[in-house]
Amino acid sequence: MMNLYEFIIGDVVALKEDYVVLQNNGIGYRIYTSTNSIANIEIGKKSVVMYTYFNVREDGVYLYGFTSEEEMSMFKLLLLVSKIGPKIGLGILSTLTPNQIKLGIMNNDSDVLCKAPGIGKKTASRIILELKDRIDTNVEMELDLEEIKGNDYDEAINGLMFLGYSRNEIDKVLRKIDTSKMSTEDIIREVLKKLSKH
Repeated sequence: MMNLYEFIIGDVVALKEDYVVLQNNGIGYRIYTSTNSIANIEIGKKSVVMYTYFNVREDGVYLYGFTSEEEMSMFKLLLLVSKIGPKIGLGILSTLTPNQIKLGIMNNDSDVLCKAPGIGKKTASRIILELKDRIDTNVEMELDLEEIKGNDYDEAINGLMFLGYSRNEIDKVLRKIDTSKMSTEDIIREVLKKLSKH
């Protein structure tokens, strides 16, 4: 089916856990997206561009979208894999970046893909098999920041989530903090300080 909307430019009027509401010419578009894209936008932001994918299913009509063309391209590729629908595709892109997915496919590394919710060894192997010849092999070599930052960083995230904050809220604040020389307690204290100002 032909994609109805290539992209939508609008103002962010609502941010939920798995979708954003973008207002354009008096219409509020509910666009389901990844936590990676949600982390790039905030309520009140004007003229945000979201690359979209229109999907008609038996249970309704859905609009999916991302803040980058790269993420949208990877989403469409994932939908080509048998038994992977939009919900699982969003789950993968909320856990991994398009680069990490590409590297996992290129290196036959099913363990990387298994980090995403609902992805077991069998599904990961299917993704690798079915997308191996379709992906663009031009990959930016990126470092896994969480692996580099180690236990203090991970423990701080777990502690903050235990306090009731969402991963999206925490990630948005952590992007603005240099945590390289901070202990778990320092990271939590700094994040809480910034979250309390919101």
